[in-house]
Amino acid sequence: MIITCGEALYDVFADDDPAAGAFAIAARGVVGGSPLNVALGLARLGTPSGMFTRLSTDALGTKISAFMAANGISERYCIRTETENTTFVLIKTLPDGQPDYAIYCNGTADCSMQMGDLPELLDDDVTAIHLGSFATVIESSGLVLRALAKREAGRRFITYDPNIRAMVEPDMGRWRAMNDDILPIANLVKASDEDLSMLYPGRPIEEFAERVLSEGADLAIVTRGPKGALVASADGRMEAIAGIKVAVQDTVGAGDTFHAATLHYLSSRNALSKGVARQVDIGELGRFAVRAAALTCTRRGADLPTLAQVEAFTG
Repeated sequence: MIITCGEALYDVFADDDPAAGAFAIAARGVVGGSPLNVALGLARLGTPSGMFTRLSTDALGTKISAFMAANGISERYCIRTETENTTFVLIKTLPDGQPDYAIYCNGTADCSMQMGDLPELLDDDVTAIHLGSFATVIESSGLVLRALAKREAGRRFITYDPNIRAMVEPDMGRWRAMNDDILPIANLVKASDEDLSMLYPGRPIEEFAERVLSEGADLAIVTRGPKGALVASADGRMEAIAGIKVAVQDTVGAGDTFHAATLHYLSSRNALSKGVARQVDIGELGRFAVRAAALTCTRRGADLPTLAQVEAFTG
């Protein structure tokens, strides 16, 4: 089982509602959060997944729990809380399909984790731990999530995606400090070119991939939106993967789909271990993950695909 760590929230999609007046919006809420999306993608692709997070017992938290159960995502390492509410994100889709986020996470369940939430032991069936996004950089929860990854490094495959949300933490220095903290223990790092343009403006993406590998990771990946992705291995290979042109509904969850597809690919080949992941066919891995992410872009919201849907999708 692969454990993802961090946000479990509600994405609320808002559109203008002319019928209701100039100042009204129509809203639609769906379960989301980058780590939960990755867990969902893994489960739908056929790889067992679970989460380590706090879940509120409020109405939205109860719906998230039911959603996880319905999709086969384990709550074994989730902590229930009655004192904090569920994070929610207001999303306005821009004309090019890119999301414009407003995130409401002050004092919410998944962003208020404490060291006492750490599980004493992880069961033997846990093969990998994935973390990243804004819960990992926030003071309270970030310390907890990074502590788990550090404790388990060397025993589990550690994966990381910064997934920067500047509206939560605008200080890029804090995000760079998180990178510096996590990269030495990571076995797989995926970042988007948009993330890197904020973190290291003007620097080539290949430079970041080379740094990740020099820190000890097996694989470094930079996603490039419609241009595809760059996949690099610690054995010296680097390959640019072409994007797939699709009719975009929105891009919410595309990066999470890519990461889930990457982890599923590695898990299905028994490659979730240091020294083994670097030996896989990085071209095949990249093309599979790009195809999965492109399929998600044809849907509204983070509606991640099943393995059968990815295999049948031709773009």
